[in-house]
Amino acid sequence: MRNGIVRTALYIYVPFFLLSMGIIFIPHILNFGEWLSFEGLIYIQDWNWSLILKGILLSVVIGFIPIVVAYFLFYGTYKKIWHRQKIARMFISNKYAESVPITRESQFGDKKLKKEKLNYFPKAYYRSKEGYIYLKIALDMTRHQKRYLELDEELEKGLFAELVDKTIEENYVNYKLLYDIEKNRITIHDVEVSDGKIKLMKHITWDYEKLPHMLIAGGTGGGKSYFMLTMILSFLDTGAELKILDPKNSDLADLENVLPRGSVFSKSTGIMMILRKSVEAMLERSEQIKEMPNYKTGSNYSDVGLKPVFIIFDEYVAFLELISREDRAKALEYIKQIVMLGRQMGYFLVLGQQRPDAKYLADGIRDQFHFRVALGKMSETGYGMMFGDTDKLFTFKDVKGRGYADVGGSVITEFYTPIVPNDYDFMTQIGHAVQGQESGATAVANGSD
Repeated sequence: MRNGIVRTALYIYVPFFLLSMGIIFIPHILNFGEWLSFEGLIYIQDWNWSLILKGILLSVVIGFIPIVVAYFLFYGTYKKIWHRQKIARMFISNKYAESVPITRESQFGDKKLKKEKLNYFPKAYYRSKEGYIYLKIALDMTRHQKRYLELDEELEKGLFAELVDKTIEENYVNYKLLYDIEKNRITIHDVEVSDGKIKLMKHITWDYEKLPHMLIAGGTGGGKSYFMLTMILSFLDTGAELKILDPKNSDLADLENVLPRGSVFSKSTGIMMILRKSVEAMLERSEQIKEMPNYKTGSNYSDVGLKPVFIIFDEYVAFLELISREDRAKALEYIKQIVMLGRQMGYFLVLGQQRPDAKYLADGIRDQFHFRVALGKMSETGYGMMFGDTDKLFTFKDVKGRGYADVGGSVITEFYTPIVPNDYDFMTQIGHAVQGQESGATAVANGSD
């Protein structure tokens, strides 16, 4: 399989080349005997060499045409052969395949022929489906087994794919990679929220009820603000309650003009107040849930019919650096309580920051953010603060909204935020969503009367 592409091309090329040669030279082939006659060989210089050369060149071109057609018609099959070829070459070049020398008697004389006989090759299974590449390698207790468990980076680079899952089962390690991940990017119109999940790419959803709290890092031009506004709009469509905190009085602060009063805060006193009140309301909701008639042990907010509360806190690090040490300690304690206790009560925190800072995500706080996104260009130190120790190779592409994400499975993958058209007006759309939410609440109130 290591030369699968060449062999496949030859299987297509040779029949068409020979067929075209036969068609072009069929009159001469019928008179084949004359070619080998004594007179024909003597006067070989008188052959029509121009016709012969033109016929051969034409046959060469005709032979390549079906290869090109097959490439476009069966591109998916070509990719599968190409992937298998690369994997086989990886095994061979890294000397995972083993052979032993053997000696055989020559059929011609008393010479002995020395050859290599393959006595071990890794047992691997390849499958490609719906853009995913599945590679299953046997853990056979050989000296290569440890390396089979560490092929993440080699597979990503070699197959031009992103590792999205890696599992170990009895006797096998399974790699799941996504090929050409940018094709899975969606637009803002395709973002959906249902059953405690928000769809962010074709293959990525944030299951905030099971994997609560999101951490977003991204510098200027990385697409962080648009990403947060996209989620705000989507959450509003579900009837969720939102609290927007923007200490820099920047993009998110403009939502004060369209969101209900008491939803947007940019001054430090207001931010501290909403953090404190959110903790108090969360603890109060905990008692309220237990008093619900449909409450059962283990029930969460959605099981008893309550709506989620999202606290969208942009420029979190900048805020902590601007306030006093005493207020900083209080703010960190409030945040810690929300991320530790918020999931069951339906309180979810989305933190945005230009640069990650480990000192403000200490005491296990960072580990409670199960969905982490790093957008735009970032240093190795920044990636380390976001994702912890990892051997992931991070590369930069000048694409707005592109970065890396850990979606809760401890596997870091390439990520693209939903595409937002240049003429999209967030303020107008969010205003419409708020009006729809208020109209629905009025209709329910009138119905209950």
